[in-house]
Amino acid sequence: MTNSQEPHTLTHKLRKPLVEKVRRERINSSIEQIKSLLGAEFLQQQPDSKLEKADILEMTVCVLRRLQQQNEKQRRLLNHVNKMQSSSDKNLREADFSLLSSTVQTSISKEKSPVNSDPWRPW
Repeated sequence: MTNSQEPHTLTHKLRKPLVEKVRRERINSSIEQIKSLLGAEFLQQQPDSKLEKADILEMTVCVLRRLQQQNEKQRRLLNHVNKMQSSSDKNLREADFSLLSSTVQTSISKEKSPVNSDPWRPW
């Protein structure tokens, strides 16, 4: 190894543990945040046991999958309701048009009917 590479290697060797420490702190902090966000869920699953990081991550995956399934069900239900409403609106528009059409037809027929009698006059 040459003299020019030694300071770089020494710096790298000193930095590596610090970088690893910061990385572990980030992981631990995130896992603690997950524990606090999903605390009730963890108590339901394993109330008396100490959870390892792997347990917390596995349970988080389960919770997220369940939420994803619920969201999918809600999305399907909402789409179904929207389709039903659209269909209902279309049927109402057709019924309104039919009613309007028959009312117009009746009015037109009355206007076209010949007047056979004299208008009524009270005098």
